[in-house]
Amino acid sequence: MTAPLLVQRPSKALLIGLVVSGLLALIVLAVMLLAGGPVGFGLSALLAVAPLPVLLAAVLSLDRLEPEPKLNLAFAFAWGAGVAIVAGIALTLAGQQLFLRAGYASSAVENIGTVVLAPVIEEALKGSALLLLLRRRIEIDGLTDGIVYASMAGLGFAAVENVGYYLLAFGEDGASGAVQLFVLRGLIDPLGHPIYTSMIGLGVAYALTRRTAFRYAAIPLGYCGAVFLHGLWNGAATTNSLSWLGGAYLVIMAALVLLIVVTVVERRHLVARMAYYLPAYQQTGLVTDADVRMLTTLPARKAARKWARGAGLGRAMGDYQQAATELTLLHLRAERQGMDARRFALERDALLGAMAQSRRW
Repeated sequence: MTAPLLVQRPSKALLIGLVVSGLLALIVLAVMLLAGGPVGFGLSALLAVAPLPVLLAAVLSLDRLEPEPKLNLAFAFAWGAGVAIVAGIALTLAGQQLFLRAGYASSAVENIGTVVLAPVIEEALKGSALLLLLRRRIEIDGLTDGIVYASMAGLGFAAVENVGYYLLAFGEDGASGAVQLFVLRGLIDPLGHPIYTSMIGLGVAYALTRRTAFRYAAIPLGYCGAVFLHGLWNGAATTNSLSWLGGAYLVIMAALVLLIVVTVVERRHLVARMAYYLPAYQQTGLVTDADVRMLTTLPARKAARKWARGAGLGRAMGDYQQAATELTLLHLRAERQGMDARRFALERDALLGAMAQSRRW
């Protein structure tokens, strides 16, 4: 939350996790550099990073009404790029060794590692970023937040993993091999990992924002969905069949459409609840009919921020919009999950204070 009175201090665990994950990601990249040489590594890193700004912008655009704290987002990305990558490689290799010792042929073990072990292990590790953020559950106000955090973990994982894949292709077929693989992984299916892990994000967010009796069952269900999508794509890729690959791609695109529909529906619901809750605060002098109209459409909010920047009040307008959005989300949390009256009053008054501080300019 950006409202000054409601910002949570960064927890030590979150900061430690961010630093450790970042260091592990750097170590993995350093090993790749030493193994592949500066030319191959440079090209591979460039190809892996090239689509990242667009992908990050696309993911963050889902959460424009109530942006998540930058530190939390950085933690999710770094966790995917560091801890999830290192632990995923180690556990997958250990699992393959168990199958080898059990007498399975090396070719069968390789397929088991790709189609079964990698999806099961990697999705658990990427999704654990969501579980680690449960202690800061006040930041997860809806399903969109779960999708955003999961996508950040997936993007971090994919960025480092792609460097490794492009480096292997460069070692086998030179620059042309790396570029050909980039077309598949970086252009055709750049959102694979974010989509898979978003299934877990949906489950975690549903468990946190609903009061149904079996809400926590959504977490393992989301995990199963992530493993299924991941395993489906990996399995299709091992067949070298365009029909299988095309079918898997269509299923994953259907999952992407589902995620987009969820975010659009939730955004419309939030806007509708703003129009319902905020007029009750008109007697405070902090909300007018014009403010409600401005707050309840994205184009109007953008136009208001543009006007405010021209008047030198861009920060104040942004803080006002954010606090008003958080006030609506506070009502929604109380409506969905229940909330102690004293705690509700304290958070409400803090947000009203932030709105008043913004409006005085």
